[in-house]
Amino acid sequence: MTTVKVKGMSCQHCVKSVTETMEKLGAKDVSVDLLTGDVKFEEPAPIDKKAIKEAIDQIGFEYVD
Repeated sequence: MTTVKVKGMSCQHCVKSVTETMEKLGAKDVSVDLLTGDVKFEEPAPIDKKAIKEAIDQIGFEYVD
C-alpha cells in the first residue's frame, strides 16, 4: 500500500474528489484520512508522483512530497 499526503481537505466532498482523482490515475482501494491528510492506495501499476501532484493540484488541493 502506498501513502501520500494531501493538504487542504476539509469535508467528505473533498475526500470524494481526491478518491475519484486517484482512481482515474489507476489507484485501487483508495482510503482518505481527512484528519491527517493521508491518502492510501494500491498501485496495480506504478503511478508517477508528478502525475499525482498535477492531478491533485488541478482539483484544488496540495500534494505534499
